[in-house]
Amino acid sequence: MTLKEYLSGLVGKRAAVVGAGLSNRPLVTLLADAGVDTTVYDKAEPAALGAFYDTCAAKGVKFHLGEGYLDGLDGDIVFRSPSILPFRPELARLADKGAEITSEMEVFFKLCPCPIVAVTGSDGKTTTTTVIARLLEAAGRTVWLGGNIGRPLLADVDKIRPDDAAVLELSSFQLHSMRCAPDVAVITNIAPNHLDIHKDYQDYIDAKKRIFKNQKPTGKLVLNRDNAVTASCAPEAPGQVWWFSRREKADPGVYLRPDGMICARVDGTETEIMPAADIRVPGMHNVENMMTAFAAAWGLAPPETMAEVARTFPGVAHRLETVRVHKGVTYINDSIASSPDRTMAGLACFDEKIILMAGGKDKGVPFDALGPAVCRHVKKLYLTGLTAGKIKAAVEAAPEYRPGAPEIFVLEDFAETVKAAAAAAVPGDTVLMSPASTSFDRFKNFEERGELFRKIIMEME
Repeated sequence: MTLKEYLSGLVGKRAAVVGAGLSNRPLVTLLADAGVDTTVYDKAEPAALGAFYDTCAAKGVKFHLGEGYLDGLDGDIVFRSPSILPFRPELARLADKGAEITSEMEVFFKLCPCPIVAVTGSDGKTTTTTVIARLLEAAGRTVWLGGNIGRPLLADVDKIRPDDAAVLELSSFQLHSMRCAPDVAVITNIAPNHLDIHKDYQDYIDAKKRIFKNQKPTGKLVLNRDNAVTASCAPEAPGQVWWFSRREKADPGVYLRPDGMICARVDGTETEIMPAADIRVPGMHNVENMMTAFAAAWGLAPPETMAEVARTFPGVAHRLETVRVHKGVTYINDSIASSPDRTMAGLACFDEKIILMAGGKDKGVPFDALGPAVCRHVKKLYLTGLTAGKIKAAVEAAPEYRPGAPEIFVLEDFAETVKAAAAAAVPGDTVLMSPASTSFDRFKNFEERGELFRKIIMEME
């Protein structure tokens, strides 16, 4: 089915688009241009939507905006934004009445003519997705990178050729209730996350599992053997399971040998890919990310291409990104670290004790395990945001904690916290901004938080 045919089939139906964020804006334009009766529901006011509101209103799109924007939600087909989960009463009511609940990404899966590699997980999915795309590009494929990373792809679906590849990062929010059957599905790991949005941890796990539930028997599922929750998914896989592991051999799979060599094993035959020490981006979690990508791309890219990409890949912005070395102090932006596990992985990259800046919005994940990690790796801790008190309490409750080790400072303003952490640094220090919390107490997203950190650091004299 082409995009034009799909849109033509919606004429005569009432389409409700819930959320006017970047992922849904091209969709609204497509619907309006096809003559579909479309209403946009969003919390923002017209002024905040700017030119998008004016352009769409001129095309006949209706808007239901402001507080209570979901009151009176109605339509025959509802395209939800990732952050509006389908168990919301307003969506559940429409589903009970027979309305179709879908999304821009679900429609893309339905129409995409080329093989799809889809990646999800609690941590590491953006880096893994990006590396897979680089591997396939280096092997000669035209790659369409999208989902929770890059740009919405639905508007471009008719440009995609059958011999191209689509590589998608998918969040638990996108996957929740979504019907999809990627040719290659990847789950990097599963740990408690986004519990402020999901019903509970099991609901979060079930959302992640949807990435493979509808795969065909010819599909491939890549799982983390070292993560108990992820490994437990294997018996439910409709197709072949591949593993990655840094602890034990896997067949079929990719693993780290005790001598530091990354290898693949298929039907008992081992192939050496590269020494883990040659990977450009630091940290054992990035070794895992590379192994995950290698497993996903095995058979699509040769081992020598995998090694070359890993040796040259510089990392992704806001992920242990070295912003600047100034007066002997290294400043690192890890704004993507919106969970304790992610911050703990970042801390493990450093041999010397560092200065850590953390804190943000709570998403219902406990900080208990973060406390001991901070005591082991941090000499000065600067906290800000809504979770500052919880992180401070977790550190002080850690068995390793001693008063003043680490020193803990709590500040109200984000920018002042950055400046205070920088002022405390001496030549040879590392200042790491790794919040262990979401950005939504003060910022639109983690990128905006990271950009402000970068701006402050770059303006220092």
